[in-house]
This record gives sequence, C-alpha cells and structure tokens, in this order.
Amino acid sequence: MVTIDKIRIKIKTAIRNSGITQTEIAQKLGVKQQTIGCYLADKAMPALDTLANLCALLDLDANDILCIHEYAENKKTVTVSNSFNNNSGKIDFKA
Repeated sequence: MVTIDKIRIKIKTAIRNSGITQTEIAQKLGVKQQTIGCYLADKAMPALDTLANLCALLDLDANDILCIHEYAENKKTVTVSNSFNNNSGKIDFKA
C-alpha cells in the first residue's frame, strides 16, 4: 500500500542523494530554503506542482517517488463470469 510516509522517505532520499544543496534546490524551485528543510524534517510535503518540478530538477521518475511501481506490483486481477441474457463473457477487475 502506498503511504505518505513512503513518499516522504523517497523525497528525502532523492534530495539527500542529489548532491545539490538545499539552498540551490530552493532557488531553482522558487521556494525558501527552509521549505526544503521542512521536507527533510518531515514537517511538510511539497505541493503537486513543486513535486513535479523537484522531479524534473533532480531527474527523478515521479512514479518512483509516488511508489506507483510498488502499488502496481501489489494489484490483483479478479475474473468474474456473467451470464445475463444468455450472454457469457469474462470481465477483469483490477483490485
């Protein structure tokens, strides 16, 4: 399951591993350095547009930051058969 804590960890790791200072990141994103510090201290999360710009700046895959790959791996497919009006077929539901 995707959780905000997992996303926070991905954001913090990406910032720390970027080799770019908090001040440089802040300047390029148009936010205060303290804002980046808050991301690292689990006191704030970036707005969606800031997250998108952070991903672009640090050359990150937003799907990875948002744990989408993990979610996709845990999805299950359920097959349901129907026989309404003498029609039969299968419907796949993603759960």
